[in-house]
Order: sequence, then structure tokens, then C-alpha cells
Amino acid sequence: MELIRCGWCEKDDLYRKYHDEEWGKPVYDDETIFEFLVLESFQAGLSWYTILKKRENFKRAFDEFNYDIIATYSEDKVEDLMNNAGIIRNRLKILATINNAQRFQEVQKEFGSFSKYIWSFVDGKPIVNHPKTLSDVPATTEISDALSKDLKKRGFKFLGSTVVYAHMQATGMVNDHLVDCHSK
Repeated sequence: MELIRCGWCEKDDLYRKYHDEEWGKPVYDDETIFEFLVLESFQAGLSWYTILKKRENFKRAFDEFNYDIIATYSEDKVEDLMNNAGIIRNRLKILATINNAQRFQEVQKEFGSFSKYIWSFVDGKPIVNHPKTLSDVPATTEISDALSKDLKKRGFKFLGSTVVYAHMQATGMVNDHLVDCHSK
């Protein structure tokens, strides 16, 4: 018997693996949260599938998503990234990633971890929705609006409410698996 999954992930094995093993599962470690912040910010205006296909390239190009290293990137490193055909070569998004690594460190200092900060927006536990269809899944919510606004106030870039909501889904702050999905 074939597993029932959310309709968006039926494209191929890469999407199915991501859906089954990662999407909607709570993430509390800062390293993985930062990885998804980077990937989601690069996804803005593109498909998530495009980002998933380039994920390993991003990982290599951005020093395994080590925010301490990324926060110190020089203009030479920016130029190297701009010449890397394996990633999305968008200067503004690359510069935003460096900026966001620096802001990420500031939040860690203030809250003890970025995880404590971001999970405080959902009282430390996932919001479990029970959408029946893909059209029942919102692009933004009041919480993603508030989180995005707070991130912007702290100086983060490329993290509008839609990107933030996608991040919340990716890191399990929100569980939007459809009611008939095996992963719910």
C-alpha cells in the first residue's frame, strides 16, 4: 500500500524524502534553525524544490551553515559566492545571509540561544493545524507576521512573513501536514 502524503511533495524522491524526514518535525538546535533561515531566505521568489536541489551546494559554499564563520565573510568571499554556479547567485541574498548570521549571534547573546527566542513565539511547542486540503494551509499567520516584524526590527533581511511561515513549517514550529498524510 502506498503512503499518503501532502500533495505538494509528490514531485520526486527528493521532495518525498524531505517531507517524510524533515518538514514539520520540531527543530530546537541553533545550527539547523540557521540552516533553514539561510535556505528559506534564498528561496524567496523561487521554488523550494530549486533550493532543495542545491542544498548540498549551499552547505559547502556557506561553510556548513556555520553562522560564526559566515558572520565574518569578506568581500572576497562574497565574490567567490557570486561565482559559484551551484547556488543562487544573488548578491543581496548573500549579503543578507552575512548580516543575518551577525544578527543571529546577537539574538543568541540576548536569549541564550536563537532557539529559545524563535520558539517563544509559539510558547515553546508546535502549533498543530489540521488542514484538509493544501488550500487550507495559509501563506502567513498573525504569528509569522509578528515574528517577521520582530526579526526586521532586529535587523534581519529577506525574512518577510511568507518566508518566516515557511521556516516555521520547515522547523516544526507549525505542523501543516494534511489530515490524511502519514506524517501528521
